[in-house]
This record gives sequence, C-alpha cells and structure tokens, in this order.
Amino acid sequence: MSLEFWITTFIVVASPGTGAVYTIATGLGRGGRASVLAAFACTLGIIPHLLAAMMGLAALLHTSALLFDLVKYAGVAYLLWMAWQTLREKGAMRISGDDTVRSARRVIIDGIALNLLNPKLSIFFVAFLPQFMSKDASHPLAEMLALSGVFMGMTFVIFALYGLFAAAMRDHVITRPAVMAWLRRGFAAAFVALGTRLAVQER
Repeated sequence: MSLEFWITTFIVVASPGTGAVYTIATGLGRGGRASVLAAFACTLGIIPHLLAAMMGLAALLHTSALLFDLVKYAGVAYLLWMAWQTLREKGAMRISGDDTVRSARRVIIDGIALNLLNPKLSIFFVAFLPQFMSKDASHPLAEMLALSGVFMGMTFVIFALYGLFAAAMRDHVITRPAVMAWLRRGFAAAFVALGTRLAVQER
C-alpha cells in the first residue's frame, strides 16, 4: 500500500462528517464507552457498502438516479430525525448516567444506520479504492479487501479518538445546563446541515 493511499484515507476519514459528529456527540452525551461503541457502529456501517461494491450493486446505485435518490433521501430523513432526537434529549445521545444494554443497542443501531444510508460510501468504494489497486494484481479481490480493511480500521481509530476526547470533556460541560443546551442545539444544527448537504449531492 502506497503512502499516498494512507495519507488520502486519513484525510477522508478525519474530515468532519456524519460519523465524526455522531461519535463526538455520543461521547459528550454518554461517555467514553458509548463513544467507542459509536465508532464501532459507524465502522460496521461501512461493510454493506463494501459488499455492494464487490457485488456490483454500487455501480447500479451510481447509474440509477431513482435508486440513488431513494437511499439519499432515506439518509436525509434519518439525519433530520437524529437532529430532532438530539433537541428532545432522546435516543442514543441523551445525557444520562444510566449505561444500560438498551442504550448501548441504540448507539449501535443509530451509528450503523447513519453510514448505511449514505449512498456516497458505496460510490466511494467504486471510485476511490480502485485508484490504489495494482493493475496487474493477481488477486484483485484480496487487494480490495486489504485496502478496505485499512480504511475501516482507520475509521474506527480516528472516530474513537474523537469520541474519547469528547468524553474527557464531558464532566466539564454536563454540570452547566446552559452549555449543554447550546451543545444540543449545535449538534442538532450539525445534523440538519449534514442532511442538507446530502440532499443536494449528485451522483
């Protein structure tokens, strides 16, 4: 794997996006353990896109305007729902000291869904990864899996670091109701902005 691939992957993963915002918000809302779960869930949400790329479904998504729009607007609706849940202090990002199995399940479900409903990820695996594959590779499928594994591993590590840093700041903000109110509004606005950006994206 080339140094260019590592650098490009780092830039793509570290850039602020839905997964990063979700992981940071979860770290602030529920602490370090939940933030790692959120990072893991976002990473799991990549797997269906990888499988779609390997099976050729991502190419269909890229060529079919209707299919692309269906997935895209489902993602937009989910992001807006997350914004509403954040404002209401419901769901995975509710501020609570109750670390139950149910809340952990909610964190995982939301994290997977956020990446699953992002059609750009499938197209990413079709358009981005092949650029770094050897043209004369004897086992192209194995090489694609290796590159995808690096991408997923970096996603988990970077998102987990984001979440753990946010969790470390948690005690400094949860005792300040005004700060928490502004944070909730900020994260809700971020989800709305991400949903809007997704809505205007083209194939």
